[in-house]
Amino acid sequence: MPESLHVRSARLAYDTVAVDYEDLVREELATKPLDRAMLGAFAEVVRAAGAGPVADVGCGPGRIAAYLAGLGVDVFGVDLSPEMIAVARRAHAHLRFEVGNMTTLGSADGALGGIVAWYSTVHTPPEALPEVLAEFRRVLSPGGRLLITFKAGDERRHLDHAYGHELSLDVYWMPPERVAAMVAGAGLEVEATLVREPDGRERPRQGRQAFLMARRT
Repeated sequence: MPESLHVRSARLAYDTVAVDYEDLVREELATKPLDRAMLGAFAEVVRAAGAGPVADVGCGPGRIAAYLAGLGVDVFGVDLSPEMIAVARRAHAHLRFEVGNMTTLGSADGALGGIVAWYSTVHTPPEALPEVLAEFRRVLSPGGRLLITFKAGDERRHLDHAYGHELSLDVYWMPPERVAAMVAGAGLEVEATLVREPDGRERPRQGRQAFLMARRT
């Protein structure tokens, strides 16, 4: 099957910005207590369930995987950008990172105790998101958790410059209730949704941030 345009665009963009992106976001969690709280809650429930390893899907430079590992989670990273994976391996050599696509994950059915998609679906057009969520459900074990974060809104923004580079990339902002309906439609039970206002570093362009946690029953 031919690769989707949005997948090719995202790979090219993140291959281009990989080094500068890692430098920019390396310490970002230190200033975001609510983000850390959601990751902490996710880590607690996946450890308690003991249902398998966790995949950080769209892991970028590996900072979220590294944070979860520090909380005692058995985690590995997957990203479609080979350059991002190279950066992640250099930055976090003690963890496993691999190149992959979120619609065709290499894990067997029911093999994972959790998936984190930390803003990694924001470049996926809404009409293509059900396919991604179906793949997430396929690889999650019963009791496995999904934590997905995204931009709260209802629009498509096109970027032609970011992280100091020229690029071409769409970012989809989605209403939390629509994402929740899609997650439920994929066969996952929504457990919690948090929407926070932008902090001082994120204003005015970054907008509201949404976090959704769900469980495969």
